[in-house]
Amino acid sequence: MVRELSPGVWQFELHGVNAYLIEDDGGPTLVDAGTPLDAAGIRTGLAEAGYEPADVSRVLLTHYDLDHVGGLAGLTPELDAPVYAHRFDAELLSGERSPPLANHKGALQRLLGLFVTRPPLEIETIEDGDEIGSFTAYHTPGHSPGHMVFVSEARGGALLGDLVGGGDGELTPSGWVMSYDTAEVAASIRDLAERAPAFEVACVGHGEPLTTGGSDALAALAARL
Repeated sequence: MVRELSPGVWQFELHGVNAYLIEDDGGPTLVDAGTPLDAAGIRTGLAEAGYEPADVSRVLLTHYDLDHVGGLAGLTPELDAPVYAHRFDAELLSGERSPPLANHKGALQRLLGLFVTRPPLEIETIEDGDEIGSFTAYHTPGHSPGHMVFVSEARGGALLGDLVGGGDGELTPSGWVMSYDTAEVAASIRDLAERAPAFEVACVGHGEPLTTGGSDALAALAARL
């Protein structure tokens, strides 16, 4: 399913995960890329939004997981755009680093990484506070060591990845099974709620995105933790 959540903000509902297209400074920005089965779904979503893979100006990755990076290789060679990710997760995607077996989530990433084809794309590393187009990057570790959230004041939206999930108009924290460290998840939620500017649209990796009251829902979640 493809849905325009607000002007220029598109949700691509894929195989159990969401990716997003944001019409931004310099051209459309793809945020996350689904599973290895989702390249066709992303192409369909781009077409419904009036684009094709070659039009994408950049890719923002909230984190390295099979269901967030798996579709990238299937979009090439038409997709020829830089990929922005935190250094830790960028090195997982490039193969320079392996997920740590000592952590339960890292061990799962190591296993599922066997099904990830490394995309032949330039990978740019980013840090907390970096600006990419209209987006500001926030380092929000916990679900993964390099998890990033991207907030665009111009679009009134936040790309929250798997820091939280969405449903029934509320946000919920990433759980133990799929997180490196749930205490870090909670700390990242509280930090983001304090630092990020107000936003309406909360784009989550799993579940239903919120089209209004996004920052209020984040603040409410932070207060509960």
